[in-house]
Amino acid sequence: MFFLFENYLKPGDKVLDLGCGNGRWFKLFQTYNVDYIGVDSSVKLIDIAQKNNPEAKFKVEEGLNLSFPDNWFDKVYSIAVFHHIPSKEFRLKFLEEIRRVLKPDGTLILTVWKLKEQSYLLIKYTILKLLGKSKLDFRDIFEPWGKKAERYYHCFSESELIDLVKKSGFKIKEGGLIRNERGNLQNLYIVAQK
Repeated sequence: MFFLFENYLKPGDKVLDLGCGNGRWFKLFQTYNVDYIGVDSSVKLIDIAQKNNPEAKFKVEEGLNLSFPDNWFDKVYSIAVFHHIPSKEFRLKFLEEIRRVLKPDGTLILTVWKLKEQSYLLIKYTILKLLGKSKLDFRDIFEPWGKKAERYYHCFSESELIDLVKKSGFKIKEGGLIRNERGNLQNLYIVAQK
């Protein structure tokens, strides 16, 4: 995963961490001496991020309607966020908003989960959809999270992700599958240029 930082960040880059959550990536961004701002729709997570990183800039923002001007950022990172956006329409709007705030030739670095244990959930939600008992799109699931909660997740295929990024006007530079440090979790990634 770290090559997504090493290979694409340059000192002085204006970087948006879109869906920054609790600010977990800020320290890594900081090592590259970039002009960083992290945004998330969760007030509680932004409070945690700011408390843990008082020197950083964090804002509560909605990814579908960012407050930044056109052509503002050199790089936009969206790490493990995109798969939580429901509906193709909103996913396209999210990508178009990223494209709007990127400078000409700016770069999008995007990752989505690729869960190993999702096949039974895909079958379950596909059957529910075919029977008219689910309003979710195909490949949408609710994944168990903890003992009492579930969270929405869209199960991207690599080709679907590439097609959607291209449809929003980006040029794909590279993509593929990466693993976390322990090797037990996988992510699809896309690097695309405006």
